[in-house]
Order: sequence, then structure tokens, then C-alpha cells
Amino acid sequence: MATDSQGAPGSDARRARFAVVALFLVNGFTYTNVVPWLPTIKNDLGLTNTALGTAVAALPFGALLTGMLAGPLIARFGSGRVAVGSGVFSACLLPLVAIAPQWWILAAVLFGIGCADAWMDSAMNAHALRVQRRYGRTIINTFHAVWSVAAVCGGLTGSAMAGIGVPMPVHFAGAALLLIALALTASRFLLTGPEHTERADGAHAPEPGEVLRLSPRTIGLLLALSVLLMTAGAIEDSAASWGAVFMRDELAAPLFLAGLPFVACQAMMTVGRLTGDRLTDRFGAVATARVGALLAAAGLAGALVLPHPGTAIVGFGLMGLGVATLFPLALAAAGEIPGVRSGDGVTIAAWLGRVGFLAFPPLIGVIADAASLGVGLWAVPVAGMVAAVLAAALRASSPTRERPVPGR
Repeated sequence: MATDSQGAPGSDARRARFAVVALFLVNGFTYTNVVPWLPTIKNDLGLTNTALGTAVAALPFGALLTGMLAGPLIARFGSGRVAVGSGVFSACLLPLVAIAPQWWILAAVLFGIGCADAWMDSAMNAHALRVQRRYGRTIINTFHAVWSVAAVCGGLTGSAMAGIGVPMPVHFAGAALLLIALALTASRFLLTGPEHTERADGAHAPEPGEVLRLSPRTIGLLLALSVLLMTAGAIEDSAASWGAVFMRDELAAPLFLAGLPFVACQAMMTVGRLTGDRLTDRFGAVATARVGALLAAAGLAGALVLPHPGTAIVGFGLMGLGVATLFPLALAAAGEIPGVRSGDGVTIAAWLGRVGFLAFPPLIGVIADAASLGVGLWAVPVAGMVAAVLAAALRASSPTRERPVPGR
């Protein structure tokens, strides 16, 4: 059985949990190693700012163009295999970033990394839901906390390697070998069997193509969760895209303070995700997400009403704490929609949710050019209020208890 006589998760579930942690580490660590090297890549290839930006944009473009393939891939090969294969593929592409001789090759490699990132994102979240069902309690937020820590570590590693003069090809090749080894090791401990094995609703996987014949209620729920993910993405991205600019241009903060809104947001988001599982089990997904969304809205609204470097840092930190659980809980809910394969639900919602990461930065920029950045950033509290309303799309019940697994 998947649980012992006391209801604790069995050894296979515990091993699978650590394996999924490894997959989230791989996904969070891969591309973030590249970010600190972008100025070097720009100089080495003689790129203009426009050319570099266009090449970097190939990554999210690849994710959007091919991300919907994750659902059929998961249905055909299983979430574990797709997550591992995508992680290995992206790691293999990493060294090619360092040796790309021309702009179009760099863009093509980043496009490939974006494709692999989208497939891995959906697959590892779908497998995380399988493990969560085995546990019978919420653990999805912790996986996303691991991703956040891995992303920060990837950026720090890239900065350190560039700072001490390690050649970029050596750094990326070493990182790729480490990531491949970690992904392949994780593959040995992932759950086996059909993707729907742990579904408590007793529903078997729909036939291929059945996901296209969704009921109006299911379509509405998927759209609500997708918009919730869009708002979460908009809130998360605002610190990275506009935090430093807001500090410098609007508040005239010293340069050494400019990056602190992003640091505060990421640090508090990690704290929120590490504590989010207990809060979700105690108060329910709806209440946890709704209070978090309102906290995110209030945090940045306070920073805008009381413009000062100190209040901005605190405000972005509260925003990160509030938004922490929105993305994990929305993805988990999308993977539990009755009559829809978990992989399909996660894939559709995640794909539509990526629009938030792409659409909101230029939207804020347009408003900032027309008025001011302070005015433009009010879009973030508005997104938080919308998220608070859409939190009703999350199921308030406790995490799904597992079904007995035949033959185990």
C-alpha cells in the first residue's frame, strides 16, 4: 500500500517526494545560471540591446508556442518521464548558449530551452500532485519554495563564476553535467503506473482528445484558474521588472538599495511557500489564497501611497509573502478538475497563465510612459484584488486522500 497502518506515506511516496524536489531544483537552477552572463554574451557576439532582447524573448516564445504539447506528452509517456527528459534536454542545451557563434543560433538554443522549460514545468507539477495525493495533505507549496531557492542559487552561481573568471563554456558544461546527473538519479525514485492512479474521484484517464470536449462548467473553471495564474504571474514579475526602476526613478534611492525590492520579494515569497502547506491544510486553499492576494495588493498599495525607499522594500516584501501560494495552489487545482487528466489541466492553466508574465510588464510600461511608474504599478494591487475574487475557483476542501493502489 502507499501508506502504512498509521496513515503515514509509504517509502515509495517519500522517495518520490525527494525525487520531485530534485526536479524542481533542476528546473529552477538551469536558466538562472545564464542570466548573469547575458552582458558577456552581448559583448562577445557584438549584439545591440534590441538583438539581445529579441534573443532572450525566444525563450518565453518557445514556451508559449509549444507549451500545450506537454499534456499529450504526459498522457503518452507519463509525467515523470516527461519531467526528467525535459530536464535533461534543457541541461544539454545549456553549454550551447556559451558557444553560440551567431545571434540566430543563440535565439534557437534559448527557444529550445523555453520549450523544455514549459514541458518540464507542467510535468513536474503533475507528478508533484501524484505525490501530494499519496501524502494526503498539502505539500505543493514546498516544491515551489525549492524552485525559488534553486533560482536564486543559479543566479548566485552564475554571478560567482563570472566574477572569478571561470570560462563560460566550462561553467555551463559543469552545470549541465550536474543537472543531468540529478535528473537521472531522480528518475529512479519517481512514481510508476498510470497518471490517474491516485485520483480519489475514481475517474480513469479520458481518451486522447476527450479534453477538447469540455463541459461549460469545466471550461469556466479552467479559465478562472488561468486568469488567477495570470494575476499571480503579474504580481511575481513586478518586483523583478520594476522594483529597481521604481526605487531609482521615482524615489531617487541610492544604487545599493535599488535591488532590495526584488530581494525582499523573493525572500518573503520563499518564506510564504515554506509555510504555505500548513496554512492551506489549516485554513483551506480558498482562504489562504484570498488572504495572500489581499496582502500582496495591500503591501504594494502601501508602498505607492507612502513613497519612500523603506516602505517600498517592505511593500514589495509583503507582496512576495502574499503572492507565494497563488501559483502552486492554482496549478494544483487545475490538476484536480474532475474528468480532465491532471497533466492536461496543469498544462492548459500554466500555458494561459504565462501570459501574465509577458503581458503585464509592457502594460505597466505603457502606463508609466503616459503618466508615471507609480501610477503604472497600481496595476499590481488591482491584479491582487482580482486574484482575491478568483480564489473562489480553488477548492476549499482538504487535499485529496489517496485511493488504495492495486497490487502495492
